[in-house]
Amino acid sequence: MSGSRAAIRYAKAVLSLATDQKSAEAVSNDMKAISNAIAQSEDLRQMLQSPVVRFSDKKAVLTQVFNEANVATTNLIDTLISNKRLALLNDVAASYTQLYDQMRGTQVATVTTAVPLTDDLKEKVLAKVKELTGKDAEVKSIIDESILGGFVLRVGDIQYNASISNKLNKLKREFTLN
Repeated sequence: MSGSRAAIRYAKAVLSLATDQKSAEAVSNDMKAISNAIAQSEDLRQMLQSPVVRFSDKKAVLTQVFNEANVATTNLIDTLISNKRLALLNDVAASYTQLYDQMRGTQVATVTTAVPLTDDLKEKVLAKVKELTGKDAEVKSIIDESILGGFVLRVGDIQYNASISNKLNKLKREFTLN
C-alpha cells in the first residue's frame, strides 16, 4: 500500500513540474511508453525489480530504451534511482497517466470483446460513456475469446458486463439453485 502512495506522490510531482514546463502531454506519452515497455518485456520488469542488478546498470538500460524521453521523464528516472525507488517506475507511470487524464477531464474506457472492435462500435461506446459519465473517453480495446461474445465495458469504477459467458454463468447459477 505504501508503494502505491509513494508512486502517486512521485506522479503528482512530475505532473506538476511537467504542467509548469508545458510538457505534460509529452511526459504522458513517455509514461504510456514506459508502461507498455514494462508490460511487454518480462526481462525489463525483472531487471527493475531485481535487487541484484546495480542501479548504474538499470539507468544505462533505461537511458538506452527511452532515449527520446522528455527531460522531466529522465529526471524522474534519475530521482527514482537516487532514492532507490526504481521498482516503482511502472506504478508511477500508471498513476501519472491516470492523474493526467483526470486533469484533462478524460478517462479510459476499457472494452473487452471476443473479436476486434469495429470503428462504428467504438463510436457507440464513446457516445455511451459520454452519456453515462459526462466526460470524454479514450477507448482501450482488449480481445478475450473466453467471453464468447458480447462485451465488458469498464470506465473508472463502473463495470457493465454484457458478455455471453456472464449470461451463461447466471443461467448456470439459476439452474443449480432450483
